[in-house]
Amino acid sequence: MSSDGGAGQGADDTTSFVLQPPASRADAPGRQPEAGAGRLVDGRYRLLGKLGHGGMGTVWRAKDETVDREVAVKEPRVPDHLPEQERANAFERMRREARAAARLDHPAVVNVHDVAVVDGRPWIVMELVRGRTLGDALREGTLGAPEAARIGLQVLGALEAAHAAGVLHRDVKPDNVLLGRYDRVVLTDFGIARIEGDTQLTDTGGFVGSPEYIAPERVLGQRPGPASDLWSLGVLLYTATEGVSPFRRSNTPATLQSVLNSTPAAPASASGPLAEVIDGLLRKDPAHRLPADRVRALLTKAAEPPAPPVPTQRVEVTATAASADHAGPAAPVRRLGRAVWLGLGAALVAAAVVAYLVLADPFAGPLPEGWGRKPEAKLGATVAVPASYQAVRPAKDATDKNWVTYEDWSGGVWVQLHVSRKADGSLNDIKNSARSQMYADDEKFRGEGEYTLQMPKGARTNPDDTPTYHGAQAARNTVVYTTDDSQNPRPRELQIFYYRTAAGDMYTLTVGYPGKGDFTARGREVAKAAIANLDIGKP
Repeated sequence: MSSDGGAGQGADDTTSFVLQPPASRADAPGRQPEAGAGRLVDGRYRLLGKLGHGGMGTVWRAKDETVDREVAVKEPRVPDHLPEQERANAFERMRREARAAARLDHPAVVNVHDVAVVDGRPWIVMELVRGRTLGDALREGTLGAPEAARIGLQVLGALEAAHAAGVLHRDVKPDNVLLGRYDRVVLTDFGIARIEGDTQLTDTGGFVGSPEYIAPERVLGQRPGPASDLWSLGVLLYTATEGVSPFRRSNTPATLQSVLNSTPAAPASASGPLAEVIDGLLRKDPAHRLPADRVRALLTKAAEPPAPPVPTQRVEVTATAASADHAGPAAPVRRLGRAVWLGLGAALVAAAVVAYLVLADPFAGPLPEGWGRKPEAKLGATVAVPASYQAVRPAKDATDKNWVTYEDWSGGVWVQLHVSRKADGSLNDIKNSARSQMYADDEKFRGEGEYTLQMPKGARTNPDDTPTYHGAQAARNTVVYTTDDSQNPRPRELQIFYYRTAAGDMYTLTVGYPGKGDFTARGREVAKAAIANLDIGKP
């Protein structure tokens, strides 16, 4: 079984065809040549520098000296300690990759030029696609719906060509999609493709591929078909627009369980035709998934750029009379009745009031009686809490000073605002969206990782990725758990609100309160009002 791959993980064989920037190339000035560079393979292909490597091989940028062009050459890499049969299977899989790609004629499929056999090992010679992977692009941020649909259309075309030729790709994921020059999109790595009529290789340990992109029927060991590749395309489109895979968990078993049983939240960044595609492709039963022709029609519509705003005609009402030096007839005087002027005046006043409210405090909810707003200049926000709550701030020598907590005198209910700032060097710890951060924390709450509060495993959560803040994506989670006090364990609840600013700072507002008892209802009221009245950007 291959490792769990995806948009947020390291490269595998799929980075092989990408030409890296000059500074990272082995032949860049001032760099020592890489081991193996300069070697002539099969008397024809001169290795220039490594482009990438993975479990199945190393890919080189090379020069085909016969026709004087640059190509990508995949060198098979199999550990020497493997049994002979497994080594033979690995080499056969590489030959299969070449056969699968070579039989496809589509601009979105990488071209295979040759297979050079050296010491019994197949070296695959392919076109060199200059660009980067979709996985690399998603590590920098999500795609808009039209761009995601455009890429999806090209991947769909490659899959349609493969399926028509009796080939199943079986590993469609962002790291296997190359974004080349001139808007070209290329589906690569047919290394685990299944070709109709070929003898199926035995994969020790079960299926091969990336668990979070594998269709449910493959997880169950059923025979896959074209619909299985389309499922993977649906996961890819969800990940491209939302920034997080809908099924990814912290380990492979949990991921596979999610594929089988979890229903993804509706994508917030994809709407209309693209949302219909994602929903239609992520149906558990392959018989009920959207067919390729319907997917193509919807993606074509979703890829269309948004229509420009309809220009409004400016109407000016003037009341001018002829002047002594006017060189012509006097302009007509248009008189409006008193009722009309009163109506226009009322409309202008109403518009001004609305504009003031929007600019002054656009998202504030009704502040309950006895509450107050607490400006936190260092955090760049204003927190709303009951006026009697006491502030707790980090110590002077604290490593993390980007938080404040307001507590009820009893200590049973508290409100904490925390910000992880991009400028503080914590970029690697900040997810690219509120939704991504919420799901990452959700795994930890459910016992699939370490968490700073050291909660016991098995906490129940209710992640919600539908909220918005200032018209932008936000997220919210409710966590129900029991404290790990061996003498007196107590039920607790947390409500957590996530928002990532345009500058890249991640704000988290957490409200904690007893999970049972007199304070539970009060805690939920505090959480509702505190989240509704959080004002980021107004210290």
